[in-house]
Formats: sequence, C-alpha cells, structure tokens
Amino acid sequence: MLVYIHGKNVEITEAMQNRVEEKLEFLNKYFDIDDTWRANVVVDVLPQGSKVEITITSKIGTLRAEVLHSDFYAAIDKSVDKLEDQIRRHKTRISKRNREGLSTAFLKLIEDDLHEDEAKLVRTKSVDAKEMNLDDAILNMELLGHSFFIYTDDETRDIAVVYKRLDGDYGLLEIE
Repeated sequence: MLVYIHGKNVEITEAMQNRVEEKLEFLNKYFDIDDTWRANVVVDVLPQGSKVEITITSKIGTLRAEVLHSDFYAAIDKSVDKLEDQIRRHKTRISKRNREGLSTAFLKLIEDDLHEDEAKLVRTKSVDAKEMNLDDAILNMELLGHSFFIYTDDETRDIAVVYKRLDGDYGLLEIE
C-alpha cells in the first residue's frame, strides 16, 4: 500500500510517519493489500487539537475516517478504530444480504469486485434544477431527506449542488 502523509500547520516527523504506517497495517488482516491501495493521510493542527483525515482507496472501495483530538497519536488510534468499524459493518451487511457465512460472503464480494472492470448503470434519473437561493436548496434537501440537492443558483444562474457533510455541516459544489 502506498501511504501519503501531508501536514497542514505541522511538519510531519519520522515518528509520525512510522506510527501512521504501523497503524494502517491492521488492513492486512482483512484484505490482500497490494500497490493499487492508496492511503492519503492529512494531519492538521488546529487550536482545538490535531485533526487526522485518512482516506484509503482501492479496487474494493473507499474507506474514510476523520478525527479531531488533542493528541495526534490518539487521533490516529481513533481514526483506525473508525476504519475498522466501517469494515466490520460492511462485512455484516454483506453477510445478511447473501445469507451466507460472514467470511465467505465478504471474500465472494471482494473476488467479484476484482473481476468487475466496469461499473454498471443501475438507474437513470432526470433532475429539474429549479432556480433558488442556497437556503431554499438546503431546506428542500432536508425536507426530501436526501444527502444532496441539485439546483440553479439564483445569483450566478449556474447549476450547483449542496450536500450534507459527515460532520453535520453543509458543503456546496459550484461549476466553474
């Protein structure tokens, strides 16, 4: 696995690099890791503490964790715990869906994903991007119970997407 560590407002030391690589080795007990796996780790020092974001991409899928803690090493530990929880939840869902044993279902899914080169289009939906302001778009998104909403911004007259972030805040994608 290729591990990239970036620091914002902090210099990444060799000890920090080693700790991150050591902690990410837990993936070896769940997957057969090779060079197609990429781990991007962003460490940001804020007044509240150290924020650690880990994003792992592979043929199987994407794992992501973000933790803010007063101690960098504790933040790494909690991030790895979150990633491990995601893997466990995913394995449980697969097991229930296939009505097979936990490990058999997970291994079958991994094997199927490795043999599948192209994603399949399972649904097409047309969207009427109505003109409105950002606050109305957020309100519509919440009323529909969706995690994103596509609309036409009433100021710029461009298509935009508002989405709900994992931390509960909102994000906005604008077209350039």
